[in-house]
Order: sequence, then C-alpha cells, then structure tokens
Amino acid sequence: MYISKNGDNNNTKEKPQGSNSPVENLKEFGSVAIPEPPSNIHCLTIIGQIEGHMVLPPQNKTTKYEHVIPQLVAIEESKVIEGILLILNTVGGDVEAGLAIAELISTMSKPSVSLVLGGGHSIGVPLSVCTDYSFIASTATMTIHPIRMTGVIIGVPQTYDYFNKMQERVVNFVIRHCNITRDRFKELMLRTGELANDVGTVLIGEEAVENGLIDEIGGLENAVSKLKELIKLRKEKDSL
Repeated sequence: MYISKNGDNNNTKEKPQGSNSPVENLKEFGSVAIPEPPSNIHCLTIIGQIEGHMVLPPQNKTTKYEHVIPQLVAIEESKVIEGILLILNTVGGDVEAGLAIAELISTMSKPSVSLVLGGGHSIGVPLSVCTDYSFIASTATMTIHPIRMTGVIIGVPQTYDYFNKMQERVVNFVIRHCNITRDRFKELMLRTGELANDVGTVLIGEEAVENGLIDEIGGLENAVSKLKELIKLRKEKDSL
C-alpha cells in the first residue's frame, strides 16, 4: 500500500503487483512497458566484473556473488522454474566467487544453457562452460590466461605452490565441463606473443567452438530453443 502526497491515509490503495509506473520502468529498465509473460525459464546475467570478498569501486559495473547465490538456491527450489538461461558478458573478476557460482550452476538439478555475448573472459571461462550446453555469439571473445593476484606477494616457494593449486582448480573445472583437453587448455593459457602485457590467448566465436571450449555458435533463439529441448527431455526422463 502507498500513501498519497498529502498524507491522507484514507486515500491509500493497494498497488497491484508488478504495476510499476512508466517513470519507474523507464528509470529501472530503460523501457516504458515491461511485458511479463508467464515463463518456466529464469534468465540470469553475469555482467561486468565479478565482485568477490572485496567491494569494487562504485564506477565499476559488477555482478555480486552474494546476490547471485541466493537466486540460484531459489531457482533450484522453485516449482515453477524448469530451466536456467545464463547470459554472460564479463571481464572476469574474483576467482573464488566465480568458481562458487559456476559450481552451484553445474550441480543444479534443472537444465541450464549458457550464452556468451561480448566477452566471457578469465574466470568467465568456467562460468561459460558450467551449464549443460553452451553457446557463443560469433563476435564474442574469451580470454584464457593464468591466475593473477594483486597486492603484496611474498617471494617464497609456498606462494608458487598456492598459485599452482589455485590454477589447477580452474583447469580441472573447465576440462570437466567441456570438450577441451588439459594439454590444449594449458597451451592456450600459457601462450606468449598474443597478449600485449600477459601470457594467454584470446578466442573469438568459432575458435572457442573449434577448441572444444564451447558447444556451438548461436544466439538467443538457439539458446532458448536448446533449453526448452533439455527441459522436455528432463520431463520425459522423470516420467519414466
């Protein structure tokens, strides 16, 4: 319920669910009217930089893992949502936060499909492959490179061992969830001469598919159609 400007409680009335004013819709969504058709698919977006335990500057466009994780739990428990469409356009970010989200999605009982638009870089690579099936736009890119760390680094053998363990977590996850081999992934990750100030490789659209990282080139129509197909197969399997 909301109160009129003059503060007269007798003028109160119930605000219908989902009935944002045109001004609110314009401010929040960039559109005067937002259609709300019934759907059994939930769209989850991973955009900008993935924020982990450290809060990023306010000018950064971020995806906060503490916002995403409760959504995933709610989707898993929902009796209405039957599939999840994961859309990515991310530069990467916090390794542990990205892996946490990827692990949750990969262990969900409901079918999932990912679509990489723009970019799925760095820790965005495990997120791109964590679903049951993956698509990438022909113009989208994916950057594969070793783990970086900011801050004070102690130059002792234990630091190298820690970095190596962190890197293996990412490598193991990726090769478990797509068709790329360990040797090929490490070759791309450690390649020199392609990135200006780093080692690694940039894969564009078809190259990601050719290397077995992504399943197929496609767009929104392909991703939604594939997810509906997986949902149908899941229902048929459950009915047996």
